[in-house]
Amino acid sequence: MTKVTIEVNSKWVRVVRSPFMWIVWAFQGVSLTFAPLFLYWSGRGQGMPGMEWIIVPSCFTIILVVGFFYMRLGGEVIGELRKIPVPRP
Repeated sequence: MTKVTIEVNSKWVRVVRSPFMWIVWAFQGVSLTFAPLFLYWSGRGQGMPGMEWIIVPSCFTIILVVGFFYMRLGGEVIGELRKIPVPRP
């Protein structure tokens, strides 16, 4: 096992350390729990009748935005990990 240190763009460091992350974490909880539940209820017609026009797009938006954020952050980390040479035994 090898300990690896990577350098990430300062933009991501500022974002992760900013209060903006509280919003991302809140949306992450919603996108993992309530958004799929509301989509399920809306699909069965058991949700809030007449409000599907706002609930369904909102749920999909939250799920996609949170996923996009973590894919961008993960891509940055993976890109830096690929730059590190692999030691040969």
